[in-house]
Amino acid sequence: MAATSTAPSLPPALADAVRDDASLRRFLHGLPGVDQVGVEQRAAGLGTRSIKKAAKLWAIDTAISMVDLTTLEGADTHGKVRSLAAKARRPDPERPDVPKVAAVCVYPDMVATAVGELRGTGINVASVATAFPSGRSSLPVKLADTAFAVEAGASEIDMVIDRGAFLSGRYGQVFDEIVQVKHACGDAHLKVILETGELATYDNVRRASWLALLAGGDFIKTSTGKVTPAATLPVTHVMLQAVRDWHTQTGDLRGVKPAGGIRSTKDAIRYLVAVHEVAGPEWLTPDLFRFGASTLLNDLLMQRRTQLEGHYSGPDYVTVD
Repeated sequence: MAATSTAPSLPPALADAVRDDASLRRFLHGLPGVDQVGVEQRAAGLGTRSIKKAAKLWAIDTAISMVDLTTLEGADTHGKVRSLAAKARRPDPERPDVPKVAAVCVYPDMVATAVGELRGTGINVASVATAFPSGRSSLPVKLADTAFAVEAGASEIDMVIDRGAFLSGRYGQVFDEIVQVKHACGDAHLKVILETGELATYDNVRRASWLALLAGGDFIKTSTGKVTPAATLPVTHVMLQAVRDWHTQTGDLRGVKPAGGIRSTKDAIRYLVAVHEVAGPEWLTPDLFRFGASTLLNDLLMQRRTQLEGHYSGPDYVTVD
């Protein structure tokens, strides 16, 4: 573990965990195992809760304010990013009371365009980095990728961990990479993508979550959206437990971002219920919880109109992504 000199300041018990590779391995494998049946049953149970009409409108507006409006396609253009930024500023042009989204998330070469469109709005510009989505490149390339996005004006960086290194048990390598990327971020917040669909077990999700938190990640994020399965409620429960327990031990609040596969208002509300019940109500803010999504916003807007107008509004009433 070569990056300990730039690692975040930690309480003594946790600082000891990152002293060397053996200590880190011992800590991660000493975490309590995840009860698979228990976490899946609780996620399913919370997912069936219903909420009243007034609370539903609040939940929709809260979810809109938590969206990282995303385009991460090889065919992205500057024109598409400008259109996405306009939608981020005014999600429903006919209703100025609709909240702005939290961020627009793009590839590094599109950051400058997004920054130019969103300057002065309070909407963050997030950029994926570190050889997204595979993470398969050298550390110097990953750091250059990050620095390029930050220099272009990104206020948030969504990095991917080296899943091959993690699954091979090279936890110190993954830790060092996160620490160095965090350093390259400067003042930009760092979201660490675990790509939980490739981690195979809930125990690995818990270990990867704690590894990212120990290394200084401001958020832990489920997925790139390029791998199936992407975000799931049980996996998000495990990650919410990690940030809750982190806060208990350190007093420090860190965030969670499920991404990929969250397309409907019903899905979003299920996640908000999980946040409230697993982590706590203080996480119900865009500072600590985000949705990585490209199509979710449209459904939220249609359901919002339904709540206010009493009848279903079809997709013709919202802009197409």
